[in-house]
Amino acid sequence: MSASMRILDIPKRPDPRLVAELAKMVTPHLSDSMERLYAGGPQLRPMHREGKLAGPAYTVKTTPGDNLLVHKALDSAQKGDVIVVDAGGICENAIIGELMMSRARQRGVAGIVIWGAIRDSAEIAAGTYPVYASGVTHRGPYKNGPGEINVPINMGGMAVNPGDIIIGDADGLVAIPQDQAERVLASAKSILEKETAAMKEIVAGTVDRSWVDKALREKGYKQ
Repeated sequence: MSASMRILDIPKRPDPRLVAELAKMVTPHLSDSMERLYAGGPQLRPMHREGKLAGPAYTVKTTPGDNLLVHKALDSAQKGDVIVVDAGGICENAIIGELMMSRARQRGVAGIVIWGAIRDSAEIAAGTYPVYASGVTHRGPYKNGPGEINVPINMGGMAVNPGDIIIGDADGLVAIPQDQAERVLASAKSILEKETAAMKEIVAGTVDRSWVDKALREKGYKQ
């Protein structure tokens, strides 16, 4: 079999309870917990009205503008998976539209991420089914291949391996490797606690801002 004809499954799916806990966290806290190095590119934006995305990555690598392997993923992904498509970030042809989104939703797929374009954007934007993409175009896709399913991919600088935990919200996307997920979750919870306390200080007007002038003095600024 050609290397460009691999159709695989996710080697190991994460514990759904862990996914649910990570889904409670916001992407800024998760990103900060991964040294701010492993977030999806800023071009990947939510195309739906609202709604959190969380689930294991069911990856697809396809030639730009072609969605044959995405159709296969729609039939083979399991309930709760996130179909994550590396279409090269090229936005000349839409990889999915309303019909494919509806098929994914009907099968219980948690959401779709396209490093490329979508169409039927008004219909997708009116709903809460999670769809992320890097562009919009009315031009339809080809169905010729080649492509692969559940191989390592890259989404705007974010490496994604099959089974990585995808979390998406209004600020964008992160992909969390399963072997880092417990640590990242604990760190994000700690950040949430600190920011909650900081917000209380802001509301009460008791914030200590002396660090700003201290930092400026240390950098040689005269005030």
